[in-house]
Amino acid sequence: MPDYPRPRHEPRDVSLRPLAVGGLAVGLAVVVLAVLADFMFPQRSLDSELRGPLPRMAEPRLQSDPPADMAAFRAADLARLNSFGWVDRAGGIAHVPIDQAIRQVARDGIAGWPAAGTAGR
Repeated sequence: MPDYPRPRHEPRDVSLRPLAVGGLAVGLAVVVLAVLADFMFPQRSLDSELRGPLPRMAEPRLQSDPPADMAAFRAADLARLNSFGWVDRAGGIAHVPIDQAIRQVARDGIAGWPAAGTAGR
């Protein structure tokens, strides 16, 4: 059996210098970004501006009877749709019942709207 030389490390496989330079570059970038973030978002000054006690937020109101709430909502909508009233009294803008508004638009049309039969011309 031939006498082969003992296997050794191949120095050309991985060079330590680029690995070290890359690691240092990444570490330096992390430090620079951390310092930059500290300057951009100074948490200490925000904490010093907030003085206690902070106002209490209102707790959410839970619906105790959703069907009744929906019925009241629908009744209020129908009452507005079927009544007269002012939208802007100073500007002279009012709302009319929806049935009356539909009849008026069907009778008079909409100003600036193309007349029937002129769509393809």
